[in-house]
Amino acid sequence: MNNVSLPLSRIALGVEYDGASFHGWQRQGDPVMPTVQSTLENALARIAAHPVNLVCAGRTDSGVHATGQVVHFDCQIDRGEKAWLRGTNSMLPPTVRVRWARAVNHDFHARFSALSRRYQYVIYDSVVEPAILARQLTHTRLTLDINRMHEAGQHLLGEHDFTSFRAAGCQSRTPFREVMRLQVRRHHRFIILDIEANAFLQHMVRNITGVLMEIGAGSKEPEWAREVLELRDRKLAAITAHPFGLYLVAVRYPEHFGLPVEPIGPAFLQPFA
Repeated sequence: MNNVSLPLSRIALGVEYDGASFHGWQRQGDPVMPTVQSTLENALARIAAHPVNLVCAGRTDSGVHATGQVVHFDCQIDRGEKAWLRGTNSMLPPTVRVRWARAVNHDFHARFSALSRRYQYVIYDSVVEPAILARQLTHTRLTLDINRMHEAGQHLLGEHDFTSFRAAGCQSRTPFREVMRLQVRRHHRFIILDIEANAFLQHMVRNITGVLMEIGAGSKEPEWAREVLELRDRKLAAITAHPFGLYLVAVRYPEHFGLPVEPIGPAFLQPFA
């Protein structure tokens, strides 16, 4: 009797995680270096009853968080939204959660179907470093001028060569990216840098943040952001900002996929959005 393989189901998930306890998103193959991908795949495999290989919208680095990561995987049987959501969450550590689950057509791809990715970088400027949320934001003792930071960020809007803002080890074939949104706002001591682009180079948001923080502190003028961009030399920019303040908060897809629209950003900042 011939074995007949059933067509695979494709499932999309919205995922939230605290990246401080993980060595980034991507599976490392080393059990002493836990990653978000391996942790989530192991939990999903128990529900699917077979190994699961996840594809994500954006591979976050070690220490970087996500509230709006989107992934997909193919499975032999669709267990249903309740199983993918509640069942998977019951097998995950408290630092990783599936926020929603949807069956999608096979033309959906978490990475290649994405129109844009949106990140928020959270800064806390205060003389005293906070004990609460210490690994969920970046602290500076300097008081930052958000008007100068926002003004500087407008020089980076549009499609540009972002060589000055990419990591030395970035493997992207092109340094060109299109930034569609770059806003800086404050709520009391919280400063939120909100940036959206079609895609991002490795460390691009953290390197942009480093430049804007220097401008906000008054050591550089807002025009310096444009000068750094035009120099196309990473060595002439600012230091790379710490990963703990960075969140992947949303991935935008064509509406016909029908994916849920979730609140933007980490829960402790949503009332201020």
